[in-house]
Amino acid sequence: MATNTSQEFDAVIAVCKSLFLKKTKDYGTAWRILRPASITDQIFIKAQRIRTLEEKKVSKVGEDITSEYIGIINYCVIAMMQLDLGEHDPLEMELKAVEAVYDTKVNETKELMFNKNHDYGEAWRDMRISSLTDLILMKILRVKQIEDNSGQTLASEGVSANYQDMLNYAVFALIKLGVQ
Repeated sequence: MATNTSQEFDAVIAVCKSLFLKKTKDYGTAWRILRPASITDQIFIKAQRIRTLEEKKVSKVGEDITSEYIGIINYCVIAMMQLDLGEHDPLEMELKAVEAVYDTKVNETKELMFNKNHDYGEAWRDMRISSLTDLILMKILRVKQIEDNSGQTLASEGVSANYQDMLNYAVFALIKLGVQ
């Protein structure tokens, strides 16, 4: 089967972006009030729920892991936007401005994905979805540690790069799950 990672990536992001923009129309940019650590915790909650569902195989609230991966992607974009926006920037943003920044963050992340895919030969295609979940959880723990160290790292990539990796892992999981 021939694959087109770029088209698959774009199809997944289209689903995520559509939901993000609908929620932005409903709620505005209420997420602007969240501090980075709170966003990290939201991603953790979603990833932990995925892991629990993978292990227990039963959902008692009716939502499957697909919606949780979509949430991870959108929270990763929110986190990257928040890292660029200051506390003195307005809480409420125009929809078009939010959409433009969303696209910028996704495009930067897609470019990183292609660079890594080149070096790793799209190894993610042979991975289990549960491994992608575990990698997201590991990245969350790394981000928490960096946040607890006031953003200081000695030899590690920064917080934004970890959000990009989590976003890409979630996209890979959704591609494997057949989301388009």
